[in-house]
Amino acid sequence: QLQLVESGGGLVQPGGSLRLSCAASGFTLDYYAIGWFRQAPGKEREGVSCISRSGGSTKYADSVKGRFTISRDNAKNTVYLQMNSLKPEDTAVYYCAAHRLDLILHYCDLSDPQNYWGQGTQVTVSS
Repeated sequence: QLQLVESGGGLVQPGGSLRLSCAASGFTLDYYAIGWFRQAPGKEREGVSCISRSGGSTKYADSVKGRFTISRDNAKNTVYLQMNSLKPEDTAVYYCAAHRLDLILHYCDLSDPQNYWGQGTQVTVSS
């Protein structure tokens, strides 16, 4: 079964940190650019960050620039999202998604259609 599984969410105080993981099973992430998205209650889903197949190209939403860092470990078939200086407005369900790019190594974009989605992990930032 092909699936993405997120983990690492939880409750954290403002200013705290969390690291989310996105692990693939049933397929290799080597051929996929990976994106992180989030959806807060009553709001539309928004793109947070993405990383190219090579790991050499990344993009971030303006709201998280300088606070979040995306990375990948293809040997572990896992992508990470390090979230620092968390704010209450970061509270949301976070999803990872995979976009297949067979011939392109150094590209990702949060507006691209995704081939696979995870089930999401809840992040709550509150005192």
